[in-house]
Amino acid sequence: MEEYDIIIVGGGPAGLTAAIYAGRQGEKALILEMMTGAGSGYMVPAMENYPGFVKTSGKDLLDIMKKQAEEHVPIRNMEEVKRIIPIDDDKIEVTTSKGQYITRSVIIATGSRHRRLKVPGEIEFIGRGVCYCATCDGPLYQGKEVLMIGGGNAAAQEALYLESIGCKVTIVHRRDELRAERYLQEKLKEKHIPIIWDSVVEEIMGDLVVDKVVLYNRKENTKTEVGTSGVFVAIGEEPLNEAAKNAGVKVDKEGYIIVDKFQRTNIPRIYAAGDITGGVKQWVVACSEGAVAALSAHEDLMD
Repeated sequence: MEEYDIIIVGGGPAGLTAAIYAGRQGEKALILEMMTGAGSGYMVPAMENYPGFVKTSGKDLLDIMKKQAEEHVPIRNMEEVKRIIPIDDDKIEVTTSKGQYITRSVIIATGSRHRRLKVPGEIEFIGRGVCYCATCDGPLYQGKEVLMIGGGNAAAQEALYLESIGCKVTIVHRRDELRAERYLQEKLKEKHIPIIWDSVVEEIMGDLVVDKVVLYNRKENTKTEVGTSGVFVAIGEEPLNEAAKNAGVKVDKEGYIIVDKFQRTNIPRIYAAGDITGGVKQWVVACSEGAVAALSAHEDLMD
């Protein structure tokens, strides 16, 4: 089995930053990424709050970060971590879909995945009208009526992107007020993007592809059928924590890994960074946590 000082699980903003810092400290490190890229990070269509960039996309920023990280640390894509097992005080065994490794420490930066609606028709119509990535699938719906489900930053950003490429987008939100940043809400008003308030999707319907949804108005206790060609879902995320929990790492009631201010978990030499730790889910925060985790790991390895 190959041996490393630090294995970083996940190649998103936190993992890539951790790799840069680990490599610069002279540690023999490795990134294991379960996808071909950095997961949901690639799906961010436009970002205007990352320092140093007036406007960029998630893909462009991650490509830059990846190139920088690869100068210090190798990245192995399509290699999902299945188990993390502490062997003794100095060694941890990491088992993946392709093999096994021995490492002196692990940084878990697996992030989270899109939460699903869990309504009839959702699974059946994935790829045939149900989408979780406006950047990926939006161009297929140019000129068509689509619904964006959600009320946070992600939903607002993706709705604005869909409008910009010619989709006729309407937001559906279960409350009477959006959770998105005020700046994004003002942008929605400027673009005259309509919002259906106090409503949730109860069923997604169609023949070969989606052609309508059933909406339930929670205030009025009424149901309405709304015609649409696409349903874009952005209702939050859930942590990818299975390997961490199997290792004995403590998580909170929502499944996010509990860490101290140095990104240490309850298991010695296992750290966590980025969206997997919950809290403020912003790229700058993920990068910060990745840097702290790598520096903490380096410090602990010197003991």
